[in-house]
Amino acid sequence: MTYETILTANDGEVLTITLNRPERLNAAPPQMFEEIGHAVDNLVGARCVLITGEGRAFCSGADLAARGERSVGGGEGAFAALTESYNPTMLKLSRLPVPIVAAVNGPAAGIGCSLALAADFVVMSESAYFLQAFVNIGLVPDGGASWMLARLVGKARATEMMLLGERVHGPKAAEWGLIYRCVHEAVLLEEARMLAARLASGPTLAIGLMRQGLAEALDGDYAAALQREAENQRLAGNSADALEGGASFLMKRKPVFRGC
Repeated sequence: MTYETILTANDGEVLTITLNRPERLNAAPPQMFEEIGHAVDNLVGARCVLITGEGRAFCSGADLAARGERSVGGGEGAFAALTESYNPTMLKLSRLPVPIVAAVNGPAAGIGCSLALAADFVVMSESAYFLQAFVNIGLVPDGGASWMLARLVGKARATEMMLLGERVHGPKAAEWGLIYRCVHEAVLLEEARMLAARLASGPTLAIGLMRQGLAEALDGDYAAALQREAENQRLAGNSADALEGGASFLMKRKPVFRGC
């Protein structure tokens, strides 16, 4: 499939998705999220996904005007775009069986902030920032932001981001524990690619189960977590990667995982 709003590249076992509307600071029309959803539906051997933005922004937020939704129907257009395009892709990302790395190279606002935070690891440049600007235009956070932020940084800081609508730059995001790492702009992509390659070479079947377990643990109770861990351990323990991991440990060599 030929995409109009994103670029995709397979580098070994890493699928890189680049948001590609630099003239609009990668503002995301519904089509962009539909294309992201299609790309992750067709991983074709990829064992990690890396998401970044072309140009000087990661994603400046939703661009409903690209299809006229904002001018036709107001809030009804936004509701339709969220329920039909943005939210289904966010759910797909949360359920991927492989890890996700986001390289945040510039502003990540609105739905762009949500997209970045959907990653398991966020590597962010020092000058990049997150922004929940909805309060400034009389709207509310979307793309799962209210769910993610409260769990990532707690109620007080999530409230600060949403109700004050101020920028959170890379260093503060790292200090808050909102991201994995803040680095200089010059090494951002290199750091993100190295991390993605490391994850892709790991036991990705087990990593996928870990992703699932972490997501469910946020809403489940302790007893349910114990049972889920036991079930996931049975699945992981029967995998070829577990056999390879045990053999490499005994033989004192580096394991070669296949993701199965």
